Amino acid sequence: MAAGVDAVWREASDLPAHAEWMADAESIELLSDQRRGIGTRMKVASKLGPLRTSDVMEVVRWEENSLIGVRHVGLVTGLGEFAISPVAGGTRFTWTEDLRLPWRLGGPIGAYLAKPVLRALWRGNLTRLKKRVESASVRHPNQGG
Repeated sequence: MAAGVDAVWREASDLPAHAEWMADAESIELLSDQRRGIGTRMKVASKLGPLRTSDVMEVVRWEENSLIGVRHVGLVTGLGEFAISPVAGGTRFTWTEDLRLPWRLGGPIGAYLAKPVLRALWRGNLTRLKKRVESASVRHPNQGG
């Protein structure tokens, strides 16, 4: 992303705002008093075509300006992580997920079949995040952009 680490972190660490750039997240409701850091819990209503889930995620890793890790503890289980690192001309944002689908959604076979769909969806999410971060950096160049 053509923005500084601070600008990217500002967007990534605003957990409820993820629903604004994640096409699959219909809403994000905080379940804990805290809004950031390890132990933050949230209920995420997601949709993928006709499929809808409402899952709980808990932040299990939080390294200021570099990493957010979540554990999925609903219908879909597993770990997800956003890693942020400086690169020449901006910031690299890496999103990894290791998810397991329940048998009613096809289990490992369903996960295998869903992989290309989820990959395309998440690439779109990253494109929206990139535009959001870069446009904020242009509007507020002195705020860590």
